Amino acid sequence: MASTKELLQMDLYALLGVESKATEKQIKKAYRQRALSCHPDKNPDNPKAADLFHQLSQALEVLTDAAARAAYDKVQAAKKQAEERNRKLDDKRKKIKLDLETREKKAEDHKTEEVKVTRTLEEEIARLREEGSRELQEQQRLMREQIQRETKTAGRVNRCDVTPKLKLKWKCKKDDASNAGYSQECLQNLFQKYGDVLNILISSKKAGSAVIEFESVKSADLAFRNESGLTGNPLKITWLEGQPEPASRTNTPADVFCSSQGSLRSERDYESVVLMRLRQAEERKTLIEQMKREEEEEDETA
Repeated sequence: MASTKELLQMDLYALLGVESKATEKQIKKAYRQRALSCHPDKNPDNPKAADLFHQLSQALEVLTDAAARAAYDKVQAAKKQAEERNRKLDDKRKKIKLDLETREKKAEDHKTEEVKVTRTLEEEIARLREEGSRELQEQQRLMREQIQRETKTAGRVNRCDVTPKLKLKWKCKKDDASNAGYSQECLQNLFQKYGDVLNILISSKKAGSAVIEFESVKSADLAFRNESGLTGNPLKITWLEGQPEPASRTNTPADVFCSSQGSLRSERDYESVVLMRLRQAEERKTLIEQMKREEEEEDETA
């Protein structure tokens, strides 16, 4: 015989084969038909038939008693409502899951598209930077050429074809490896703002001494008049070669010669440039040798 808990889990109406709104007469008729087929006397060797017979008997007892049937109907109604809620909840969960999967797919598609767009943008930026860099280099080259032309025109000196040079001195201990901060790069940064610097010669034996060579007298003169060097250890700057004459001085034969030479250079520009570069190289060589001799003499004196 089924327990009360098991009985509540059964669908007694389905067990008897009737509707939930069946009358008591219909329930009794259905019971007789079902119970007769599974009566223990007709099925002595079938234990399942006996179990079914007892379940039918319990169903008859519950459904033919008004109070018991009403209580059973309430339990079944509550059970169906719970099943309906669970079904709706399951449907809602399925819909939420489906919506989530759809959103995730869309998000993944958007992410893929965003990656493509970002990659394309990065490629375009890299291309623009490369092209912009080339364009910037070209524009800077043109500006340098223009400045060189202007400084050559404005910076001609009375001494024809003399490369302007400045001598630099500063306080520095003999064993100071940093040369008191005045490195090749430091001097380059200090003086290149005045114009093109052709060469910087830092004395290897005499601490705190160097010679700087400019492309034009105008650049050298600007550096001579304006540069002071590092704070706390200023530079002492003197002219070594190519110092311009005072503006009030009248033209000398040398000036006239330079003027005529300028005209000649305009006609034979290429040859003049080659000769000037050779002469500048020779001057640098002579200057280096002179500095070495001075340093050796100072070492001997010391």
